[in-house]
Amino acid sequence: MAKPIKVSLLGNPNTGKTSVFNLLTGLNQQVGNYPGITVEKKEGVCKLSKGVKAHILDLPGTYSLNASSLDENVVIELLLNKNDIDFPDVAVVVSDVENLKRNLLLFTQIKDLEIPTILVINMADRMKRRGITLDIPLLEKELNTKIALVSARKKEGIDTLKALIESYTLLPKTPCLQALSFAPDYFKKLQKTFPNQSLYKLWLVITQDVNFRKVDKQEYVTTPDFKIKSESELKRLQQKETIKRYQFINNVLKKALVIDEKAATGMRAKLDKILTHQFWGYFIFFGILLVIFQAIYDWSSYPMDMIDEAFAWLSETTKSILPSGPFVDLITEGIIPGLGGIVIFIPQIAFLFLFISILEESGYMSRVVFLMDRIMRRFGLSGKSVVPLVSGTACAIPAVMATRNIESWKERLITILVVPFTTCSARLPVYLIIIALVIPDKKIGWIFGYQSLTLMFLYFLGFATAIAAAWLLHRILKMKSTSYFVIEMPDYKIPLFKNVIINVVEKTKAFVLGAGKIILAISIILWVLASYGPNENFSNAQEIVTGQFTDLSEEEQKKKIASYKLEHSFIGYAGKAIEPLVAPLGYDWKIGIGIISSFAAREVFVGTLATIYSVGSEEDETIKNRMAAEVNPVLGGPLFNFASGISLLLFYAFAMQCMSTLAIVKRETNSWKWPVIQLVSMSILAYGVALIAYQILK
Repeated sequence: MAKPIKVSLLGNPNTGKTSVFNLLTGLNQQVGNYPGITVEKKEGVCKLSKGVKAHILDLPGTYSLNASSLDENVVIELLLNKNDIDFPDVAVVVSDVENLKRNLLLFTQIKDLEIPTILVINMADRMKRRGITLDIPLLEKELNTKIALVSARKKEGIDTLKALIESYTLLPKTPCLQALSFAPDYFKKLQKTFPNQSLYKLWLVITQDVNFRKVDKQEYVTTPDFKIKSESELKRLQQKETIKRYQFINNVLKKALVIDEKAATGMRAKLDKILTHQFWGYFIFFGILLVIFQAIYDWSSYPMDMIDEAFAWLSETTKSILPSGPFVDLITEGIIPGLGGIVIFIPQIAFLFLFISILEESGYMSRVVFLMDRIMRRFGLSGKSVVPLVSGTACAIPAVMATRNIESWKERLITILVVPFTTCSARLPVYLIIIALVIPDKKIGWIFGYQSLTLMFLYFLGFATAIAAAWLLHRILKMKSTSYFVIEMPDYKIPLFKNVIINVVEKTKAFVLGAGKIILAISIILWVLASYGPNENFSNAQEIVTGQFTDLSEEEQKKKIASYKLEHSFIGYAGKAIEPLVAPLGYDWKIGIGIISSFAAREVFVGTLATIYSVGSEEDETIKNRMAAEVNPVLGGPLFNFASGISLLLFYAFAMQCMSTLAIVKRETNSWKWPVIQLVSMSILAYGVALIAYQILK
C-alpha cells in the first residue's frame, strides 16, 4: 500500500472547511491537541483510489498568514517547518464562492510558499441564487493552480477534489506574487544574502513572532550583511504586501467572476434586521433557548427511563448469574451503578449538543455573538468574549482555549476567569437529577414545564454571574487594554445533517469517555471505602443490629444492617467527619462525600451517590428511586426536598469543581495564581449562596 498523502486543509472561518473535512473523512476522525499546546487538532483518513489514502489535517481557521492569535500561529509553524511530521504534501484551501476576494488572500500567501496548492470553491449551489458566474479554466490559469468547484451541501465536486489530491505531484509550485514586487530593494538584498532560501518563507520568519520549532530564526536572518528592519517598518511593508495581493486578486476576479446583482436575493438582510434587532433579537434568542430546554426534557425522558431500568436490570442479573463474592459486589454495587449514573444522561447531553450544532451550522450563533456584544461592552468585555462564554455551555476547557482570539490580555484573562460560571454539560447531570427530584413535573399553559424553566434559569444564572464577575474584575484588575470587535456574519443556511451528526457523536463520545474514566476509577475507590470498615462496628454489624431491632421483618433487617455497615465503613467515618460542614446547607454525609469526590469533575457527583446508595441496596431499584427514598436524619422527611435541592443546585451553579479546567487555566495564564484564585473564590461563593438559600427556604 502506498504511503498516505499528507493533506493540510486550510481556509477562513465560515467557508465550510469543516463540511469538506467531514465529507472527505466521514467518521474516520480523531480529535486531540498539537504537541505541547492546547490547540485542538482534527485529523482523519480519506480513501482516494484503490490502495491510496490521504491523511487529512484540518487546521484552525485563519484569515491570513499574518498571525494575530495562537490558533493562526499553529498554521504558520506547520507551513514553515518541512521537518514537521504533519508538513503537507499538498495544501487544500477552502473558499466561499460569495467571499472569494477575501478568501484568496490566504490562498496567494500559501501558494507563495511554493507548496502544491489546490483551491476549493465551496457553496457552488448558491451561485445561481446569488447571480454569480465563474470562469473556472481562466481562474485556474490566472492563479496557476487547479480548482475544485464543490457543494458540500449537495455532496458535489468531492470526487473531483479527491482526484486532484491524488495527482498533487502535477500541481505547479509557481508563486502568485513575487516578494520582490512589494519591497524590491529589501528583498534583493535578502535574496543576495540567502540565495538558497525561499524569499516569502524568509519574509514570514522575519515578520511573525511565532515559535518556529525546527526553524532557527537567527540562522536565517542574522548575518553581517543583513539587518532586520524595525517593527514599524515591517508593519508598513506588511500593509504594502496586503495591498499588492488585493490588487492582484481584483485583477484576476475582474476577468473570471461576474455577479448579476439583479439575480441576487436579499433574504439575509431581512433576517438580520429581525434576528439582531435591539429588542426583538434578545426576545427571539431567549425564546429559542426556552424551546431547547423544554425539548431536552420532553424528548429525552423515554430513553433515560429505559437506560435507568436497564442498568438496574444489568446489576441484578449480574449478581444472580455470577457467584457471590467481593469481586461481583464490586461490579454490581460499584462499577455498574457508577457508570449508570453518567450513561443515563447521554440522551440529554446529546440533545444539547444537537441544538448547539444546529445553531452554529445555520449561521445564527454569529448573530448571537453580535447581539451580545452590546451587553459585553458595558462590563469591560467585547463581543469576542461571547464565543468562549457560549462554547462554555458545552465544556469550559475548549472555552478557555477559545480566548486566544482575544487580543487584549486583560479581556482575555477576565474571560478565562469567568468562563467556569457558564453552565457546562458536566453540570447538566447534577441539575437534571436534582430538578427531577425537587421540582414538580407540571406545566404552565400545557407548553413549558416548571422543570425546563428551572433549567433555563440556572443557565441564565451562570451567564449573569459570569457577566457580573467580569464587571467586578474589570474594575479590580489594573491593566491597560485596547480592543476592537470584528466578526464575520456568514450566510444563513440549512444545517448539513452529516455535520450535525458527526459533531454530536464526537462531542458526546468525548464527554462520556472523559467522564467515564474518572467515574470508573472513583466508583472502585468509593466501593472499597464503603464495603470495608476500620473497627468491630463494621464487622459485627449483623449481630449489633439484630440485638437492637428484634421485631423487624427479614427485609427491614437487611436494610438496617446495610445502612449500619455503610455508616461505620471507611467512607461513612469520612462522611461523618465533614457532615458538620455540609449540614447547614441541608446535606447529609453521603451528599458531602459526593461533593468532595466531584471536585475531580462535577459529573462524578451523580455517579458517586449512585455507588454509595447501591451498596447493600435492592438491585432492581433505579438510581432516581433510591435518591428519592433518602430520609433526612435530623429533620425527617425526604432528604432531597425543595430547600436542600435548591441549595444543591446553587452550590453546583457557582462551585469550581473541575480539575481539568484548573489545569488548562494554569497553562493558558502560565501561573498557578489565577487557578488558585478561581478555586478559592468560587468555592466560597458557592458555599455562601447555598447556605443562605437553604436557611431561607427550609
